[in-house]
Amino acid sequence: MGEDLLYEVREDAAFLTINRESRRNAISQEMITSFLQYLERADKEGEVRAVCITGAGEKAFCSGADLALTLSGQGEDRLAGPRNYARLLKTMARFGKPLLARVNGPCLAGGLGLMLSCDIVIARNDAFFSTPEVNVGIFPMMIGALLYRNVTRKKVMEMVLTGRRIPAPEAEKMGLITRAVEPGHLDQEIEKTLTLLTSKSPRGNRIGKEAFYTMADMPFEEAVDYLCEALGRVISTEDAVEGMTAFIEKRKPEFKGR
Repeated sequence: MGEDLLYEVREDAAFLTINRESRRNAISQEMITSFLQYLERADKEGEVRAVCITGAGEKAFCSGADLALTLSGQGEDRLAGPRNYARLLKTMARFGKPLLARVNGPCLAGGLGLMLSCDIVIARNDAFFSTPEVNVGIFPMMIGALLYRNVTRKKVMEMVLTGRRIPAPEAEKMGLITRAVEPGHLDQEIEKTLTLLTSKSPRGNRIGKEAFYTMADMPFEEAVDYLCEALGRVISTEDAVEGMTAFIEKRKPEFKGR
């Protein structure tokens, strides 16, 4: 794997850093392949309990895909890149461990897909978010599935039809991101959130994330029944027994991921 995407494990968390600062951390096809491989690696490594995704430097979190790569190829081959990107979004949505996005600068186009595929998004309050595809005659197709699941329809349509830049504080109010913080507090908030995420039951989080992903489009009553059955799977784990025992004994639980 190349140097366009860096992987590092620190204190129970894996950090994936888009390392193309000179290209405003634009997505390449090689990077997507590395993303898929690193996510598989993080999923298998027992010491990794959460994954943080960010961009190098401060120019951008991710400016989307290189247009030259998007337009390369002919006929069916023209969709090879978009299909690969779609595969990454689906992999992230199904990922069994918590995903945290550290948004250290502007997040554009395909970068929104990476960000929205994460469970929690913490951004600098001077960052902005945009779907500028409309400005070059195309449309933000795949990320639309994620936008519709995070933001109200009218706000989504304004974004995709105008390409307007959404400041981080407004993005927080829209539900596009979890929280906007002062630039100097970003790493402190990331560290605090990772500490919380990595202290929880890996097994419980995996079952819970899968259950929420599956029930998202179910009718209400079906969703409630499905989640009731999922609760049964959670409380039968060793981690759940340890957690409840620790609560009764007034001590910190020691989760093993079983």
